This record gives sequence, structure tokens and C-alpha cells, in this order.
Amino acid sequence: MKTTLYIQNFKCGGCEKTIINKLSHLRNIDEVSVNKTYATVTFEYKTPEEIKTVKEALSTLGYPPFGEKNNLIKKSKSYMSCAIGKISKAD
Repeated sequence: MKTTLYIQNFKCGGCEKTIINKLSHLRNIDEVSVNKTYATVTFEYKTPEEIKTVKEALSTLGYPPFGEKNNLIKKSKSYMSCAIGKISKAD
């Protein structure tokens, strides 16, 4: 099955790289893609429980799905995740 989530705090290609890298390593999550224009993440999954796992991973990185709390800590985490993505993109 495939789904798309709208996410908060998405800024650039560094964010995209971090999100794709993290979600691609989750079990049973495949075909991860990010749409920069609409701040969405699309992925394939096998069970509804895996959607919850992806949402938790996104929130931990600082990119909570729309509708979830977006406090200062998550916003700060998104800047760190973005910077890490930019650094790893250069490698």
C-alpha cells in the first residue's frame, strides 16, 4: 500500500535527504519520496502500524505530520536534521 503525509518544518534539500535516509532504513518501508513543493512524504508500507512508525520517526527528526504538535523542540530538531542532510549530501 502507498500513502502520502504532509509534514511540518520542511525547508530544503537537506531536509529531504535526511527524511529519505531515515525512512528508507525502517523495516517494511519502501519507495520513499519527498515532494519539496508541497512538503509531503510518500512511501509504501505493508500494515497500518508501519504508518505510525513513520509518523513517529518524522516527529523525532523534527518533521511532524500536519495535525500533530509542532513545538519549539521539534522545530529545533528539524534544523539539526536539515544540517545533517546538507552535510551528508556533500559526501
